Amino acid sequence: MASSQDRSESRPDPKFLTIAEVATMMRVSKMTVYRLVHNGELPAVRVGRSFRVPESDVDEYLRKSFYNAG
Repeated sequence: MASSQDRSESRPDPKFLTIAEVATMMRVSKMTVYRLVHNGELPAVRVGRSFRVPESDVDEYLRKSFYNAG
């Protein structure tokens, strides 16, 4: 049976951000982030009465949303 140390070495714990942190990172309002979460465009985990968004999902959303003008 694998110990907890073996599991942590193979897979790092994901970093979760609050709605306010995501809004600051994206330079949008908190309401915009809530809208993205409720529309299913940005995955989130509900913790009690608040949401946490995996940082990797924010990065992926921004990467997919990048618009190359020209």
